[in-house]
Amino acid sequence: QVQLVESGGGLVQPGGSLRLSCKHSGSTFSIYAMKWYRQAPGKERELVAAITTVPTNYADSVKGRFTISRDNAKNTAYLQMNSLKPEDTARYYCNAVLKGTYREYWGQGTQVTVSS
Repeated sequence: QVQLVESGGGLVQPGGSLRLSCKHSGSTFSIYAMKWYRQAPGKERELVAAITTVPTNYADSVKGRFTISRDNAKNTAYLQMNSLKPEDTARYYCNAVLKGTYREYWGQGTQVTVSS
């Protein structure tokens, strides 16, 4: 069982920045991938960014603006979001994929609102 706790969401003006954090329980070495998804009202949940051992992947809509990273010593994944746009407004969810089983776990989400 892996528990994920997100933090760092909030209200920010267009062009601003936020850093989301996702702290997970258990051993970091049991996790194959950490991902960030988002879901806006009335829309499907979409993958924003993913990180495995080294490669990272990003949705086209956030490339060049968002950066995903992991700090294994702190059991934490981050999503640095720069140059935020109103269309980035959504609830952001952290996701962990375990090695071997590829079982997935989800956090409760954190709200990001980009508005002037």
